[in-house]
This record gives sequence, structure tokens and C-alpha cells, in this order.
Amino acid sequence: LLNINVGGKLFQIAYKVLAKYPITRLGKLALYTDPVKKLQLCDDYLVQKNEYFFDRDPSIFHYIFHFYRSGVLWMMEEMCPSNFVEEIEYWGIHLKYSQRCCRILFEEKRDELSEYLKIEKELEAELEPLESGAQFDGKFLGRFRKMVWNLIENPYSSVPAKIIAVMSSFFVLISIVGMTLSTVEEMKNKTGKMWMEQMEMICAIFFTSEYLMRLISSSSFKNFLRAAFNAIDLVAILPFYIQILFENLDDGDMQYHEELHKVENVSKLGKVLKLIKLMRIFRILKLARHSTGLRAFSFTMRQCYQQVCCLLLFIAMGVFTFSALIHSVEHDVPGTDFTSIPCAWWWAAVSLSTVGYGDTVPDTILGRMVAFVCISFGIILNGMPISILYNKFSDYYAKLKAHEMSQ
Repeated sequence: LLNINVGGKLFQIAYKVLAKYPITRLGKLALYTDPVKKLQLCDDYLVQKNEYFFDRDPSIFHYIFHFYRSGVLWMMEEMCPSNFVEEIEYWGIHLKYSQRCCRILFEEKRDELSEYLKIEKELEAELEPLESGAQFDGKFLGRFRKMVWNLIENPYSSVPAKIIAVMSSFFVLISIVGMTLSTVEEMKNKTGKMWMEQMEMICAIFFTSEYLMRLISSSSFKNFLRAAFNAIDLVAILPFYIQILFENLDDGDMQYHEELHKVENVSKLGKVLKLIKLMRIFRILKLARHSTGLRAFSFTMRQCYQQVCCLLLFIAMGVFTFSALIHSVEHDVPGTDFTSIPCAWWWAAVSLSTVGYGDTVPDTILGRMVAFVCISFGIILNGMPISILYNKFSDYYAKLKAHEMSQ
């Protein structure tokens, strides 16, 4: 018998049993005759008791001991997969010696644990800033840049930093409200237009100052440009300055085109200017910097992109299928709107989403049967992934809030 001491517990296994598995650690220990090689396989050797000592977990070694006696590696459900795999790799035993049912459940649990740890790591990285205050030590104006960084990036560092974070969200809302009111007919008079322009100027000055402060406090210009939130900040302030540039060009071109009687280019310039003004709507994305809910939604979409893509694929398949069916049964009806399959795409998309605008409806009984099947398929299709996305969103939101509170 080979005397093995694992973590203070003594086990005895016959040499002939260990010799059946020569590639395992204990199998090599039983077959080797060189004492030096044997000592390399264990942590210590007690000469008086003829015991080979291993500084490993004795609770898991019970499963290893049972494996040598029965030839089957058993696994309990409550064991930690990472710890168990680490132990059996140390003893040189492969998972293939376990029963197939146990191995499948064990691998599923290990994959779930790996996915859980991966998501936890990504959630923590979601809240961590791209830089830390320690990166400014020893750099040019390091103390000043660190102070600016705390004001802009770390709202919990001081009361002024919290005030700046609140002001940032406040100016975003003011900017969106101003852009909305500028389209109201009563606000298009001279006084209302002046107030809207002044409000837009104040918001643009604040956003520009905020962007420049982040740029000054950045330790790496390349990483600063790559950050998604910084790109959103840049998109938030560019329309204001591009609008000023285009308006100046518009005034100059107007005089020039009046002389040449070519005003059509000026109208094209006005359309481009309207499009640039519309880009201000992206300022609402700045709220994601201080909103846990928006971050959780964005994180959910990134984690569930496969389910979302699968949902879009099913919707596309349904749109093509039911638009072809409704066209085949309705195209002969006088005055029908289903004159072609592309014309029926809108009806199929609206019916699958269960919105049902009612602007396009089938007239025949067979067409209504197709519509009923289409709506039923849409209900089933929309019901399957929505619950998954909602559960994941609520889970990620709770974890993000917990990480925020711990920080």
C-alpha cells in the first residue's frame, strides 16, 4: 500500500491500483523507482511513516481516491467548478473519466460561472473611469490636471464635482427643450428666436468648456479620442460651430448669388444647415454619462446582441413571408394597396409588431386569415425575447447600482 497524506488526512491505495493509471501523478509515484523523481511529485516525504505528503485540498481528494478504487470520477453539484478542475489537473486526471451526465452538468455550470465572472468584470469596467488620478503623478501640471479630472470625471470626490455633474445633465435637458421649442410656430418670432439663440449659445459654451476640461485632464490624447463618451461630447458641440460657419457662408453666398441669379445653391445650403441643427438631438446621449439606467440599457444591448440579431432575422423572415402571402391573395382585388410584394412590406411589419395602424387592410376573407396568422406570429415572436432582455436589464441595472454604492 502507498501511504498518502493529503492536507493532514491519511489515505492508503494499493500500488497495483495506481499502476492502472500511469499518466496520473499518483500512478507515476507508484511506478517510479528513482527516489529523486518521487520527491519531485510530492511536497514532502516522511521517512519514519513512509508517507508522501501533498499540500492539497483533502475534501476534493476524496473524489480522487474514489476514482482510483472504482474507475469513475464522481462530482457533486455544490462543488466550485474552478477549484475542482484545478485539483484534478494537479492530480493528472481528466474529466473524461466522469459519467457523461455529470460531465455535461459540470461543464454547463463551469460555463455559467465563467460567463458570470466575465459580466461582473465588464460591469465593474463600465463604472470605472478610463484613467485614474495616479496617472498624473510626475507629469506636466500633474496636480492641476488631477484636480480638473476629479471635478469632471469623479462626481463623488467633492461637492463642486457633484454640482458640475448635475449642471451637465441640466444643460443637456435645457438644450433639448430649446431645440424642441424652436420648432413651435409661436416661438419663431423675433423675440422667441433671440431667446432660443441665447440659450443655445450658453449651452454650447458650457459643453465646450466641459469638453476642453476633459481634454486638459486626459493623460493620453489617443485614448481620449477613442472614448465613446468623448465622441458624444464632441458631437454635442460641433453643430453649434458648424451652424455659425454655414450661416456666415450663407450670408456671403446670398450676395454673390443675387448677382448671378442662382439662389438654388443657397437653398441647398439651408437644407444642410437644418440637418446640422438636427444633430443637436444627440446631446441627449450625454445623459448616459450620469445615468445608470442608460448605461444598463446599453450594456444589455451589447450583451444580448445575438438575441437581438436573431429577433431582427425572424422579423425579416416574417415580413417577407407574410407580404408574399398577402400579395398572392389580394393582388386581384380592385383598388387594393397590395399591388406588389414590396408594397406589402409595410403592412407585414406593422402587423408583426402588433401596432396595427389600419392604413392598409386586406379585403378578402382569405387575406384576413393571413393577417390573423401574421398577427399571432408577431405576438409569439415578440413575447419570446422581450422577457429575456427585461430580466437581463433589471439584473444588470441592480448590479450597476450595487457597484456604484460600493464605490
